[in-house]
Amino acid sequence: MFDIVTIGHFAIDFIVPPGGEKPKKRLGGPPTYVSLSALKLGSSTSIISRVGGDFPARYIEWLRSMGVDLSGLKIDRGSKTTSFLIKYYPNGGRDMLLRGRASPISVDDIPQSLKTRAIHISPIAGEISDEVIKASSTITPVVSLDPQGLLRQFSSDGRVSLKRVNRLDFLGHVKIFKSSEREIRVLTGVDNVVEALKMVRDRGVDIAMATMGDRGALISFNNKVFSVPAAKPKIVVDPTGAGDAFIGAFLSEYIGGGEPLWCACVGAAAASFLVEKIGPRGFRGKRDVYRRAIETYNGTVRLT
Repeated sequence: MFDIVTIGHFAIDFIVPPGGEKPKKRLGGPPTYVSLSALKLGSSTSIISRVGGDFPARYIEWLRSMGVDLSGLKIDRGSKTTSFLIKYYPNGGRDMLLRGRASPISVDDIPQSLKTRAIHISPIAGEISDEVIKASSTITPVVSLDPQGLLRQFSSDGRVSLKRVNRLDFLGHVKIFKSSEREIRVLTGVDNVVEALKMVRDRGVDIAMATMGDRGALISFNNKVFSVPAAKPKIVVDPTGAGDAFIGAFLSEYIGGGEPLWCACVGAAAASFLVEKIGPRGFRGKRDVYRRAIETYNGTVRLT
């Protein structure tokens, strides 16, 4: 029995920080950031993912040394690992280019014997189907979704943009939803984020969240909407994986019985530590995360 299983591609990220010129190669992808964020708060984690033959052995060794269970990792020697070139700008914007893509994750990749308290589904390059989301809901009632990879399309040169999906039936199998504000607008076709959150919840989702960078996040549950301020990092070096760190910490608190608004504040705090370093090395433990989470919680505001 695991606490949290993350389904999605690992990634090899080539990151150009704001004002930088030379890319820095880093281990990335939701299985990395979600798992490490939850581990730091005391949850056991596992993954279901696919990588190519170019996935460095040292990444596998490091993840295992950190405590991530990799029994669900499949290595396709003849393919490449999903990889992105990510360039950040001082104004907060970024460009993303897809440089490689691993094979899709199917229902057959989910072990029949899998037992877990929560599953987080987070595609990054269209690798997950509706069937995987549906199958996950038969394993645990706590299915969380970040739809980023369902919305992405790639130009001939790999440039990433967002497109709207035709049907939202998969939301009926999701209990917790987390996306960026831009992604939820594209997903729903609704520009007002509060209304977009309501549309997602009307599809059967219990808790819907939209992260907004340094403007914090919005969370909707029990027909209420709250504004959660961003926890304040000492410095922003690399925002890669902040959303994954957020949901990893959120889920760790939630399956422990945490109230949703508090869980979102813990998520914001965990993300604020991550961005202080390049790559997945900025995570902190409960004591530090809770300290910032309390400050964040005191700044929450009910909107509706």
